Parts: sequence; C-alpha cells; structure tokens
Amino acid sequence: MRKFAQTKNNKAMKLSIKSIVLFVALLGAADFAGAQEVKFPQASSGQTIIQDFGLGKITLSYSRPNVKGRKIFGGMEPMGKVWRNGANAATRIKFTEAVKIEGKDLPAGEYGLFSIPGKNEWTIIFNKIADQWGAYEYKESDDVLRVKVKTITLKDKVETLTMLFSAVSETSATLNMMWENSAYGINITTSIDEKVMGNIAEAMKGEKKPYFAAAQYYFQHGKDLKQALAWVTEAEKSDPKAPWFKLWKGRIQLKMGDKAAAAITAQQGIDAATAQKVDEYIRLNSELLAEAKK
Repeated sequence: MRKFAQTKNNKAMKLSIKSIVLFVALLGAADFAGAQEVKFPQASSGQTIIQDFGLGKITLSYSRPNVKGRKIFGGMEPMGKVWRNGANAATRIKFTEAVKIEGKDLPAGEYGLFSIPGKNEWTIIFNKIADQWGAYEYKESDDVLRVKVKTITLKDKVETLTMLFSAVSETSATLNMMWENSAYGINITTSIDEKVMGNIAEAMKGEKKPYFAAAQYYFQHGKDLKQALAWVTEAEKSDPKAPWFKLWKGRIQLKMGDKAAAAITAQQGIDAATAQKVDEYIRLNSELLAEAKK
C-alpha cells in the first residue's frame, strides 16, 4: 500500500514538473512573440506631403537619410547613376490630375520618382512602377517621362534630405530637393480654366447656384465683369449685411472703372463690419474705399 502511494506521488510530481516546464515554455514563446512586435526607429525617417494643386492634389512620399559626415553626390551616390531620390523604398509621387513637368505632359497617376545626379544638371525620372525597393529593379523601359533641370549648389549644407513644394499658386508649383550641398527644382503646372468654366456653367443649371464663388473666379481670372457683378449682387440678397459680399462687389465695381459705386459699396461694407465687430472686413473695405477715392 505504501509503495502504491509512493508511486502515485512520483507520477504526480512528474506531472507537476511537466506542467511547470510547459508553462515556462509557453511564457518564453509569449515573450518572444512580444519581442517581435517591438517597434524600432527608422534610420531614415519617412515623410508624406499632400499639396493641394489645381483642382486636385499631389502626394509625395519619401524617406529622409542624413549626411552623417559622408560624401553624398559623387561619393555614396555616383554621378550619372539612377538614384531612388531618398532612402529605402523608391520615392513615390501621385497626381490626381494631369500636369505638365517642365512643360511636358504627365498623365494623372502614381509614379516612382527617380533622378540621375549630375554636376551641372539632373535628370528627373517619372517611372510607372511606383512600388519598388530602391532602384535595384528599376527599368528605363518603364519610364513615363524624363526631364532635365539645372543643378543648384547650396552654400550651407542640408544634413537631412528635404523635399518641399514652393511658389505654389492655383496652376503652378515648384518641387524642390535639397541634400548635402546640392539641390534642384522641378516646375509643375496645370490647366484648370476650361474645367472650372465648365463646372460653373453646369452648376448654374442647378438649384444651388454658386453665385459668390463664380463672381470671385470671374474677377480673379479676367472674365466678364458684368456677369460677375450680376452674380455677386444675387449672392448679396442671401445676406444684405454681410461685409464680404460688399467687399467683392466693390472690388468688381472698381475694376469696371466705377469708382463712385465702389466707394459707396465699400462704405456699406465698413458699416456692416463695424456693426458686427469683424475687424478683418473693416480693414479690407477701408482699403477698398481708399483706393476708390484716389
């Protein structure tokens, strides 16, 4: 009987040891799985820029390496060789509308943005394969567009690769790249007038007519000012005391050469803005009044 009890206890102990070993193993596996999920900082940080442009957007995604005391162009990145325009995955650029790059047509779409550094000029490449790692599988046969731009030498070193949009207007912008002591700028343009005019014509057939926005567009883009005045007058009926309607109506009248009418409208705008305590439109209508009285 005693022997049976001892045997039973031994089995129980073995079972307990097995349970402990299994528990420790599972705990270790859990720790290992958890370790796989640990996040580490990227050596080259990523950046995505979304720029409104024309009637659409430009989205640029790239990785930003640092110089770290290295010789970059003509060293780590050889002159005359295709470069991913950043680190890690190739730089990607997406246009929601068709554009012109340095005067050359580029359809809407997403592209891999590559470049070839040069002492005096850079070749900028838009490749139809947007999703690729580095330039290892880059193929010239997949290029959609190539343009050349001048090399810009920077007096001060830029440690972190920087890309940005500058000189942005409704229909033009410059995409700049700066790293180490080299830079370039790509001129991007688009045409929106035909589309906007078509959109205005179609919208005026509907119930909610964009009188105010259409009047502003006509004023800013040298269209029919009589039509612009008629539209802003219609917009004014929705809120006769709105100082912004007065401002734009007065601007149109002044551009049409009717200084007397513009002065009256500007004064009405000042009075309305004063009553509503809207300082910005007191200032803007006051500037309009001063111009009308010259």
